[in-house]
Amino acid sequence: MTRTPPLYAIAQRTIGRYLNHSWHPTVTGLGHLPDTGGAILAANHLSVADQLFLGVLTPRHIAFWAKAEYFRSPGLRGRLTRRVVTAMGAIPVDRGGGRAALAALDAAVPVLRSGGLVAIFPEGTRSPDGRLYRGRTGVVRLAHQAGVPIIPVGIRGTDRLRPPGGSLPRRHPVSITFGPAIPVHIETPADIRRLTDTLMATIQTLTEQEYVPSYART
Repeated sequence: MTRTPPLYAIAQRTIGRYLNHSWHPTVTGLGHLPDTGGAILAANHLSVADQLFLGVLTPRHIAFWAKAEYFRSPGLRGRLTRRVVTAMGAIPVDRGGGRAALAALDAAVPVLRSGGLVAIFPEGTRSPDGRLYRGRTGVVRLAHQAGVPIIPVGIRGTDRLRPPGGSLPRRHPVSITFGPAIPVHIETPADIRRLTDTLMATIQTLTEQEYVPSYART
């Protein structure tokens, strides 16, 4: 198991204390999370708060993606931001798409092979209406390349924390459910799509969201 960065551990305790005190989130299925070894946590994406609750409620360190700009911003503020995201164990991602997106996936391979956890939202963007959208195949490709399983994760309630037009978060039940690991074995290109659809179907059983068989708009 990879070492938890000190700053990440501090954030888990401080932010975690606040979130637990204010929202009393529930977590189930932690037994499906491996104690050691690399794995991908593949979750539905409802809100910017998803990363916060997932990071707090998962006992192991999770490597999240962060915009590449955070790692090369100039000036004093830029240096501070760079130190923070680096100290949190974040993975830089260039939002240019295409080859840049593939490079972001490649950057996660060493983390996974060294025994770390990486979080991915297969929909590729936040759901615009609370429904679950078709998954992109990058998560399965990454799991195959790194030789790790995928842990499906269902997040509920985070989209209700800020009402439309509101500026402050409101209290609403939040829950995270971990499902059984999905091993990734690819023999033909068709397996990639099939496993991705299986993953999304499993996430749907955890969240009970309405499924939309098309990609969400980014």
